Amino acid sequence: MEFTRLPGHNPGPSPLRLSTLSGYAARACLVNPWAAVFACLVLWGGGAAPAAAGEAFKIFMLGDSVTAGYGVAAGKSLPDQLQAALRARGHRVRVINGGVSGDTTAGGAARIGWALKAKPDAVIVGLGGNDALRGIDPAATRANLDAILTRLGRAGVPALLAGWKSPRNLGPEYVSDFEAVFPALARKHGVLFYPFILRGVALKPGLNQGDGIHPNARGVAAMVGGMLPLVERLIARIGKESRAPGRPGTAITGAGRGGRP
Repeated sequence: MEFTRLPGHNPGPSPLRLSTLSGYAARACLVNPWAAVFACLVLWGGGAAPAAAGEAFKIFMLGDSVTAGYGVAAGKSLPDQLQAALRARGHRVRVINGGVSGDTTAGGAARIGWALKAKPDAVIVGLGGNDALRGIDPAATRANLDAILTRLGRAGVPALLAGWKSPRNLGPEYVSDFEAVFPALARKHGVLFYPFILRGVALKPGLNQGDGIHPNARGVAAMVGGMLPLVERLIARIGKESRAPGRPGTAITGAGRGGRP
């Protein structure tokens, strides 16, 4: 399925540029109003639904508006629905919403160290869509994601990288270079890999909002259904990565329930 940029799309606020916790909350609103909300949520324990007593682990979702839950009702964002699905399958987990609308991989790289202060047990990286919509050099996207995954590896935090597709109107060379970034980095860092975060949802009117880009609640549910088996394999890695942080290896790819272990 091709991912086509629709006319009139506004990629949202400017990406985050701050990389340290000190001064982040105080200055975030000057850079990105959504970042101020994000700062308050994480600093004071927000995100998805509160953790239940005896919670075993936390998964942090680092992403953009698709992760943040742009345009969907409270409790229906990707982190919320993923948390509910995992708990329904018996996992004691809290999924933290680390989505910032309009964020690029540069913004994610700038805040990954700060996000780690939430002490996540695993991280899902879902950035890159806004890079493509803005025509950012794929080499820059690669460098930013590489920095994020390197930081997670050094911290011994297992990760899942969700890929993105490029608008076809940017030309075949750009499309090829951009889409090659994600599997290459997954292999380099030995992280779990989900080929396209909007797999089965992109360009389906019934699963998207009026802008044709952001999923509606049904679309988010479809995303969760596709990602769930791979996220369960991410959960299985918790507690193991700390014994071998940053070790490169073969990426483990999942495409819904058909992914191989």
